[in-house]
Amino acid sequence: MDNMVIRETLPGDLEAVLEVVRAAFGSNEEVSLVHDLLNDPSAEPRLSLLAFNDDQPAGHILFTNAILDPIQPVMISILGPLAVIPDAQKQGVGGRLIQEGFQRLIAADIKWVFVLGHSSYYPRFGFSPALAMGFDPPFPIPGEFTDAWMAINLLPSCVETSHGTVKPCNAFNYPQYWGE
Repeated sequence: MDNMVIRETLPGDLEAVLEVVRAAFGSNEEVSLVHDLLNDPSAEPRLSLLAFNDDQPAGHILFTNAILDPIQPVMISILGPLAVIPDAQKQGVGGRLIQEGFQRLIAADIKWVFVLGHSSYYPRFGFSPALAMGFDPPFPIPGEFTDAWMAINLLPSCVETSHGTVKPCNAFNYPQYWGE
């Protein structure tokens, strides 16, 4: 997608964002989640990026604030959802959104990003199983999906002592979002 432009979303982009999410997932559960995350003050600092191909929305990614329990002086974020419209899937849109998001999060001193996602997709962007690194999910994850709980350290030059349970923003803090 040579004509792709990625930018932070603006208040007037809400309908375009929700349409991308609806097209990507085919259900209203993710649409409601994204709407709630975009309106949740506890999700700040939040990063919402929209990808356009030839001026048409093609993908969206959302990173929302989280904290570690016990409280630690490290900034962390949760990636999700990542949505790409069906016509633009398997063309690098999701990967470009992830990489652009990482660059902006690094500039904002976000150290860790967590995701509950496809264990065959996210490792190509540097994610590894989070449980093995000492990070528990907000709610129990069924055993067959434990490898789907992943993390990446965006600032690996910092001495690592972080661990604990990841606590998401209010809109994400429900068990139905963590059972995959």
